[in-house]
Amino acid sequence: MSRYSAAEIEAKWQEAWDKAGIFRATHTDDKPKYYVLEMFPYPSGRIHMGHVRNYTMGDVIARYKLATGHNVLHPMGWDAFGMPAENAAMAIGGHPKDWTYQNIDDMRAQMKPLGLSIDWSREFATCDPEYYGQQQALFLDMLEKGLVYRKNAVVNWDPVDMTVLANEQVIDGKGWRSGAEVERRELTQWFFKISDFSEELLEALDGLDNWPAKVRLMQENWIGKSRGIEIPFHRTDGGDPVLCYSTRPDTMRGASFIAISPEHPLSRELAGGNAELAAFIAETRKMDTTEAAMEKAEKKGIDTGITVRHPIYPDIQLPVWVGNFVLMDYGTGAVFGCPAHDQRDLDFARKYGLEVRNAFYMPGDEVEVVNDALVPAKSEKVVYIDHFAGIAEATSQDGIDATIDYFEANDLGKGQVKYRLRDWGLSRQRYWGCPIPVVHCDDCGVVPEKKENLPVQLPDDVTFDIPGNPLDRHPTWRNCSCPKCGNPAKRETDTMDTFVDSSWYFARFTAPRAETPTDMAEADYWMNVDQYIGGIEHAILHLLYSRFFARAMNLTGHLPARAIEPFNALFTQGMVTHEIYQTRDGKGRPVYHLPEEVEIRDGKAYLKRELADESGNVLLDSSGLPLMGSDIEVIPSAKMSKSKKNVVDPVNIISAYGADTARWFVLSDSPPERDVEWTASGAEAAYKHLSRVWNLCDRIGAMDADAPGDGNEDLLREMHKTIRDVTLGVESFGFNAAIARLYAFTNVLSKSKAGKAVQKQAIMTLAQLMSPMTPHLAEDIWAHQGGEGLIANAPWPKADEAMLVDQSVTLPIQINGKRRAEISVPPDMDKAEVEKTALATDVVQKALEGGQPKKVIVVPGRIVNVVI
Repeated sequence: MSRYSAAEIEAKWQEAWDKAGIFRATHTDDKPKYYVLEMFPYPSGRIHMGHVRNYTMGDVIARYKLATGHNVLHPMGWDAFGMPAENAAMAIGGHPKDWTYQNIDDMRAQMKPLGLSIDWSREFATCDPEYYGQQQALFLDMLEKGLVYRKNAVVNWDPVDMTVLANEQVIDGKGWRSGAEVERRELTQWFFKISDFSEELLEALDGLDNWPAKVRLMQENWIGKSRGIEIPFHRTDGGDPVLCYSTRPDTMRGASFIAISPEHPLSRELAGGNAELAAFIAETRKMDTTEAAMEKAEKKGIDTGITVRHPIYPDIQLPVWVGNFVLMDYGTGAVFGCPAHDQRDLDFARKYGLEVRNAFYMPGDEVEVVNDALVPAKSEKVVYIDHFAGIAEATSQDGIDATIDYFEANDLGKGQVKYRLRDWGLSRQRYWGCPIPVVHCDDCGVVPEKKENLPVQLPDDVTFDIPGNPLDRHPTWRNCSCPKCGNPAKRETDTMDTFVDSSWYFARFTAPRAETPTDMAEADYWMNVDQYIGGIEHAILHLLYSRFFARAMNLTGHLPARAIEPFNALFTQGMVTHEIYQTRDGKGRPVYHLPEEVEIRDGKAYLKRELADESGNVLLDSSGLPLMGSDIEVIPSAKMSKSKKNVVDPVNIISAYGADTARWFVLSDSPPERDVEWTASGAEAAYKHLSRVWNLCDRIGAMDADAPGDGNEDLLREMHKTIRDVTLGVESFGFNAAIARLYAFTNVLSKSKAGKAVQKQAIMTLAQLMSPMTPHLAEDIWAHQGGEGLIANAPWPKADEAMLVDQSVTLPIQINGKRRAEISVPPDMDKAEVEKTALATDVVQKALEGGQPKKVIVVPGRIVNVVI
């Protein structure tokens, strides 16, 4: 009997696939197309088990669609720009380009042994000039269409790294990498006009039926549509009114102050003659402005000394404060404070001794003293106190609508629909990114580069020994000629946010060597992406930006109209987790250990390090085994992390067990949308099962062809049921359920007494059904059994409907509630006949002792209950 050798068969069949070119995507009119895409990776240098799971899921779908007669596009690329490469250059020397391409080479070499059905001929990296040159062409087209603009904006500035930081890169007011106090600076930045598409992006979510509901909800909340009102509060000193935006104008009776943003024009005007206010504004510019941070931060303010009149009760004057909790880029940068019905406002009012007045209370619960802010849901009923629009008990939403109507009717304000979604600032002050293709001319202003001059390539001769963007100080690259007048000019030295790179790569894969961003004929054929797979962490920004970019590419003539929603179906997979193994050093600090350094014995974890006496003799336990290091604290399974050392290297797993084992395990252990815990015992069990399948193939191959068979039809029926169930599992992303069915069929086949021809048909069908998950083993079984050509090219088996109908069903017989026997009867047998058959069995006759049952209950197709 031959032995299952993953190392031998996997290399052999990968070479055969490459030679046959079966995974090269082809555009033909005789087959339907299918485009499956996993979110492309950042080239960190090492793949991890999350990559294995993500790409194996996509590979299952790609191989299945190939077998069901589709032209399949399954490409791979690299999201290769970004700060990590610059950080590496600063830390270890060298150039980001060299570091990035070496990592790509390393990761490609690690991924190929997985046997993925990828069309590697379409591979590209976003740092390839051919790619980012076309991205620059897209930028110019979007600029011409008015989808890109330039304006002054307040940004997070890291004074050490000398770059703009996204809100998410500011941690406790400090730069995530440098640790420096972040400043809020006003810089001239480039923006995409994504806010113009807010309503369209929001409405289109309802049509994304094959997206997870939680992702659609996250995008809906991020876009953040709200109906409110803009209200001018007139200053008592005759100055320009302070325009406030509110989504809860029904609380107007409780208004007791106005709060404006530190970046509000009025704040800046007043700061010129107020040193205290100027210092306060400077302090707020160091704040982390993420929502979570703003929520936790202490609410601070400065009284401007200006007052405004209450729009309903003009005798009431409201003080105007500058508050560190008001953002300039939402609404108008000014809000009215209602402490009784907003906890943030209440905290602020108590801190500074401002008035608190109720606007409403809950029915039957009138309270004059406010201990905590009452913030009812908009669907809840409240009782309004002397509401100026005449409403009494009503839902908050009805109160809001009535207030807006009243204000508009009396020319006190104007109803507005606002969106939380802000325009996308794409400028980054760093080298390793796509250069923004414009120049700055003293005579002509900002001038787009000519397309014939693209790509504007990054210079290679840069150094990182000085903080900041090397492009700013490059001796020749920055200086250029104006494309319009030919006079000396300077290039834009900001580069694009790396989210831009990943917002259109799916379209480029349809024609990765085209001399324009897309080839419309190819885009029209391959788009949309039929199945997109990736992590939930990209549910908002990447997917939202991609949806915007698809619309922009349609408007600029690079995608067909139907591709404005580029991903027909989205699947977000869970993480791969592992236990954390921890000991502590002499000072009680945690020390983490890799899984391969640990041994599990009797349910406890030990370091594999052997203990010895003073003479170096290895100490033995009572069983004669070497004593190991002290037992280890095991922390429950968590996301694999290099810092916690709970990582499993896929390269080691493939070396030890083979790629098919890794693929089978990550698909079989858990529903794909949930986390899967990697365990050594689980991997070993997967390997043993695949070995068993191979041995079963070997045994069937050695069977006597003339030996009579028993149960041929039973095995065939089970085979066709398995085809049906596995097909449904693959099509519904129920990979673990499909694999459970394959386990069951393997058990049936291993016990079958059917003849060789039927068993051969069964093992070859088993191989076909396993081929999307374990393609190498499947190919070897197919070849061993004499299958024609490659199994990767073989058509997917179809279930015979006639074989799915059972000729008989087995019904258990219970006597007084206990199972005592069973009978096999036709599935459509009449209940009276089933009862007669059950009563005639020896077991029931013996129990009746010649008498009659009190009752017989027949549940068709399920059970027979006999009560004696």
